[in-house]
Parts: sequence; structure tokens; C-alpha cells
Amino acid sequence: MTATVEERKAANKALIDEVLKAYPEKMAKRRAKHLGTFDEGKPDCGVKSNIKSLPGVMTIRGCAYAGSKGVVWGPIKDMIHISHGPVGCGQYSWAARRNYYIGTTGIDTFVTMQFTSDFQEKDIVFGGDKKLDKIIDEIQQLFPLNKGISIQSECPIGLIGDDIEAVSKKKSTQYGGHTIVPVRCEGFRGVSQSLGHHLANDAIRDWVFDRTDPTKRAGFESTPYDVAIIGDYNIGGDAWSSRILLEEIGLRVIAQWSGDGSIAELENTPKAKLNVLHCYRSMNYISRHMEEKYGIPWVEYNFFGPTMIEKSLREIASHFDDTIKANAERVIAKYRPLMDAVVAKFRPRLQGKKVMLFVGGLRPRHVIGAYEDLGMDVVGTGYEFGHNDDYQRTTHYVKDGTLIYDDVTGYEFEKFVEQVQPDLVGSGIKEKYVFQKMGVPFRQMHSWDYSGPYHGYDGFAIFARDMDMAISSPVWGLAKAPWKKTA
Repeated sequence: MTATVEERKAANKALIDEVLKAYPEKMAKRRAKHLGTFDEGKPDCGVKSNIKSLPGVMTIRGCAYAGSKGVVWGPIKDMIHISHGPVGCGQYSWAARRNYYIGTTGIDTFVTMQFTSDFQEKDIVFGGDKKLDKIIDEIQQLFPLNKGISIQSECPIGLIGDDIEAVSKKKSTQYGGHTIVPVRCEGFRGVSQSLGHHLANDAIRDWVFDRTDPTKRAGFESTPYDVAIIGDYNIGGDAWSSRILLEEIGLRVIAQWSGDGSIAELENTPKAKLNVLHCYRSMNYISRHMEEKYGIPWVEYNFFGPTMIEKSLREIASHFDDTIKANAERVIAKYRPLMDAVVAKFRPRLQGKKVMLFVGGLRPRHVIGAYEDLGMDVVGTGYEFGHNDDYQRTTHYVKDGTLIYDDVTGYEFEKFVEQVQPDLVGSGIKEKYVFQKMGVPFRQMHSWDYSGPYHGYDGFAIFARDMDMAISSPVWGLAKAPWKKTA
């Protein structure tokens, strides 16, 4: 028998109270602010966010360096991104996100390569400026086709005071105005990778936009239908799927930020007529800046699942003329029978299945519509590094009574899953094996468990197949959840 909304809210409150009992009083009081249940009609989800994680409690967040190098700058394919500091950070972030790109690695594209200044003890004592200077010389000699260099600062750089800005200006002048961007994204800054996104956006503003005149871009001819895809990192080809749909309704994509993107595309973006923003958390800063400085409007879009794709295509088309609006309707009508076939195949197998999510960026809200298109019920969701405006946006997606957990600890998440008993958990690689060992079907929703794309109409077919494959696998008959085991 399905629980009512009030019963679900009461159960969630009791569950949160039970979990908090495991903490010391002061810690429980702090964590209580991050856990709750969504009440229909409220302006946000009623939880605190973007606050430092509790020391000593397992948490899933990354750092500012991860937000800058791993998310915003790293996927820009024709630039070389130096991890300035000890080798560990660069090694850990090396080719970790499947940011697909077109090009020849080591010649004109460098995303899956790792460049580091490899700090030793003497660099900590005497500084790494001279080493950085030499590294840039070596890069220019070994990889002459690179179109730019970014310097992604690790924690020691902020502690010892390396002047990466001075080195950048010096070497840029030495190499004829070559784009060299210093990014002050030391890992200890801020409370999560979210600040790294902001710092990376500011570096693009200060070291790319402010040093180029977008009105004098040679060889670039504007059209009334120019758009830029902002905040899509092409995980498993997602940005390509989005680009296909935008081009099919008659728009011209002049830039991808930053999956399969280039420095020239970044420089071209101020000539777009509309910025379409996928990952609000990572790129709203530069979108707002372009709106204020260049007068470019921006609009969020969601290409997960047919319901949200249709809504987003119409929203994007509304910013253009009747030709684009008519094209959007034509494309929607074209794909609807294909989507109906996908839903007809998988919905009977997935109807009523419960899902719990815990991811970063936009996924805790954006993928909800795709699950609901398949008849599934998202009963819990939360962000690793969301801000209050993320939780405000989440209210448009979640149902009354949904369990909300911000920056959830490993202990909390495990207990929530034990009690709620979802049919599927969608989270990250750190959680994957914990829940699979508990006998709970799992999908890695940061990089699509090495599948994808999940964006667009073709992506929805892959998404539906993968969710069904996870839940329906016969392996769960052999590895039962603890609460399903008989005495």
C-alpha cells in the first residue's frame, strides 16, 4: 500500500531524528539544519547549504581546485592545464571525467594529458615561480600547437605566495600575447568545489574576455541564430547530443563551454545572441557577467527525458523568431513517437520504482523528470555542493514529502537507504560499491557509469536502458539487501 504524503513526511522526520542520535549534541544540531522534507509551496527545500563540512565526518565533496581544473578549465581541449603544486592533485584529477573531444591528443588537444610542476620540498621552501617559468618554456617547445595555458594552483601555492600572475604576464608577453591564465583555485579555499567554479569563471572574465575585443574577432561572421552551450562538459557525449537538437531547430552553436570546447570558442561567446545554460551551479557567474556587460540573455535548459526536452526546446525557441519556434515544434513531433516507444518498452518494468539521488551540479533536480517519464518515483535527493538557489530551483522538480539531504555524510546516506529501501540509488563513485555490497542497485550519476550520453532524445533511450539494466539484473537475487535477508 502506497504511503500518503503526510505519512511519508512523518516517516522522514522520524528517520532524520533517529540518524541524528548517533552524533554528539553539537554536531547533531548542526547537521539537523541540512536534513529535512520538502513541503509543497515553500520557496526552497528548507535546508542549509554551502557550509563547511563537519571535520571527521566522511563527506563526498571536492575542493576548489577540483571545481576549476576538473570541471571548468580541464575540458577546454586546445589548452594545456598545469596543475601547479605537488603531483598528487594532478594525478588524482587526471582524465577522470570522460570529457569527450575531437582532436589528436598531444598535438592539438590535451584534455587526457597531465601536466604538473611536481613540487618537491625545495620548491615549498624557495618558491616555484622559476620552475613554473621553465615549465611554460618546455610546453611551448614540446607542444607548439597549444592555443593557451592555464595555471591551476594547488594548496601550497596560496600558502607560500607564488606570484603566478606575474609569471603569466611575463610569459604571455614573451610568446607574443599567448593566452596564459593564472587561476587562484587553491584547494583549501571555500567549502567545496563550488568556489572553484566561481574562481574559474572570474579567470575567464579577467584573462580571456577582458584581454580580447569580441567585436574585432577576425573571420567570425555573426548570424541572428548564434547560441553558446554553457556548463556542459560533454560527459559521454552529452554536449554533442544537446548540440544536435539546437542545430536541428535552426540555431548555430558557436561555442561549447567547456566540453569539446576551445579557447577560440570562449573568445567568440560574447557575440552570441543567447547563452543556453545547462549546469547552473558551475557557470551562472559568467552567464550573468555576459548579460551585464554584453547584453546577452541566458536561459537554463534541461535535456534529460522527453518532458523536459520539449519544455526546454520551446523555452529556447521563444527567444527567436517564428521560424525557430516552428522548427522546435517540428523536431518535438518528429521524436515523440520514438520516445513513446522507449517509454512503452521500459515503463512497465520500472513503474513505481523508488529512486534516491545524491549528486553534484544540477543532476539532483534535472534528472528527476527523466525518471518520472519512466514512471519512477524520486523519494530523496540532495546536493554535494549546492547553494540555496539550487534548492530553490529544486522545488520545481520534487514532490511534496521528498526527503532532502544536503552534503550528506556517509553514515547518514547509508541509514537513509536502509530505511527508505529504494529500488535504485544514483550517486557517485565513492558511494557505488557501498550500496552495491548492501544489495542495492546503483547507477553512477556523475559520469553515467561509463555509459551515455544521457542528454537528448537518443540519450533518453540509453538512460532508460541503463536504469532498467541496473534494477533488473539477476545479480540482485544473489546479493540481497540486509533488510531482505531472512533470519
